[in-house]
Amino acid sequence: MTSTALRRNAPWVIVLAGVTAALHVGKLPPAVPALQQAMGISLVQAGFLLALVQMGSMLLGLVAGLLADGVGLRRCMVAGLALLTVAGLAGAWARGAGELMVLRAVEGVGFLLATVPAPSLLRRAITPAQLTRMLGIWSAYMPFGTALALLAGPLLIALAGWRGWWVLTAVCTGVLALWVRLAVPPDTPARPAAAAPPPGEPWPQRLRTTLAAPGPWLAALIFAVYAAQWLAVIGFLPTLYQRSGWGGALGAVLTALVAAVNMAGNIAAGRLLHRGVSARTLLWTGFAAMALGAWLAFGSTTVDAPVWRYGGALLFSTVGGLIPGTLFGLAPRVAPGEGTIATTVGWIQQWSAIGQMSGPPVVAWVASRVGGWDWTWAVTGACCAVGAVLAVALQRRGLRR
Repeated sequence: MTSTALRRNAPWVIVLAGVTAALHVGKLPPAVPALQQAMGISLVQAGFLLALVQMGSMLLGLVAGLLADGVGLRRCMVAGLALLTVAGLAGAWARGAGELMVLRAVEGVGFLLATVPAPSLLRRAITPAQLTRMLGIWSAYMPFGTALALLAGPLLIALAGWRGWWVLTAVCTGVLALWVRLAVPPDTPARPAAAAPPPGEPWPQRLRTTLAAPGPWLAALIFAVYAAQWLAVIGFLPTLYQRSGWGGALGAVLTALVAAVNMAGNIAAGRLLHRGVSARTLLWTGFAAMALGAWLAFGSTTVDAPVWRYGGALLFSTVGGLIPGTLFGLAPRVAPGEGTIATTVGWIQQWSAIGQMSGPPVVAWVASRVGGWDWTWAVTGACCAVGAVLAVALQRRGLRR
């Protein structure tokens, strides 16, 4: 393939890089039973393993955004993919839960560096008219990668063990690091990058500008309450279905479908924003569907109605996908200026990681305290209520016109 053809495919390579990074988040849920058998980890430890991949994002999201805006978007993405590759390969040789937890945290740093620059890279690679819809497609990287891991993971773990599964995901990420380097234009393109920070603007100024604006804060908090419940529900569905007699291939397919349908909401959000539907309407719709879906999927009233329970999980994920699609689509308007888009995305990613770090352990703790999953909907419902209030504030105060 020629250099010109590679560059023409740059937007899709950027999206695919996000998908491979998301594989490292989604690779754990199908491996939990194998890890419990091999290392004797508890349910709460599994919750922390699920969330620890977000530790780097939780601590360094804003730093990664500043780094991407300052030293180069493509360099940042390639470095993140390379770090995921190295940490994934090292994780395949972990001998205990402690080692695996540390390496999951390292993978979190790589995930962050690989995904934070993407909206700005897309802004640089496509025309303004395509941007909102392409950002909606980009927002599907997480559910697509997670669904792929949930579907392929059980089969590959059965063939090669969880260590072989770790190696395969690492190799895929290494291939994408090379592809990004070949296909994505360098950080000093021939024409000026619209998303680049103004020449000479130091990082402390970008930091102050970002944190002084309401938009990045509101978008970040909304993403946090969304991410906390989505990862908790998706992450523990394999365990829940296995206990319900839907283990093996059936459980994997059912769970993967729940994760995959999130893409429909992601992509629809970009299209609806492009057509003029308000952000508040989309966010309210997403949170209302997540609240109802979680109640159907986990509430005691549907305990003897498996079809309703599964339908609730599908509703939770499908319509809930409007939320990240809306927030990524709004990223250029949420940022206080053209030179702070990656910094703003880093801040949003940091709070998303805080949500993902806290959600699975909280849900696991509630389940262990009450002796089942019946009250999971109460945790997710509280998150939805907070998100709906924040959506009003975002529409009123958080968007640049």
